[in-house]
Amino acid sequence: MAESGAPLQKIMLVEDEEDIRAVAELALEAVGGFTLKACDSGADALENIDIFRPQLILLDVMMPMMDGPSTLRAIREKPEFANTPAVFMTAKVQRDEVDGYLALGAVDVIPKPFDPMTLSDRIRDIWDKLD
Repeated sequence: MAESGAPLQKIMLVEDEEDIRAVAELALEAVGGFTLKACDSGADALENIDIFRPQLILLDVMMPMMDGPSTLRAIREKPEFANTPAVFMTAKVQRDEVDGYLALGAVDVIPKPFDPMTLSDRIRDIWDKLD
């Protein structure tokens, strides 16, 4: 999972809603100091993942065409990203829904709406627990 204590630097964000993507970008880059690749769809993420090589993937669950779970399954088919930690961000956080995301291989679920001022800390906490 996490590269034996390596600090988290590169995050791929997959979010179709432009406003949410903009807030998350600001929260992760300006507040958190992360290097971010923001993608507006699952297809966009798959096109860019080999080039960007994220350490962690943040995925919206509900997106048109290819939803978050489908995107994660496609990413997992790439051997070099089979174990890259993925976190879903969603408003759908009933216990059975969260259990379903974790069963797909997500390491955690962040409820929407999220607090932009604490998002980076939440991501770091998740990352630190992976070691």
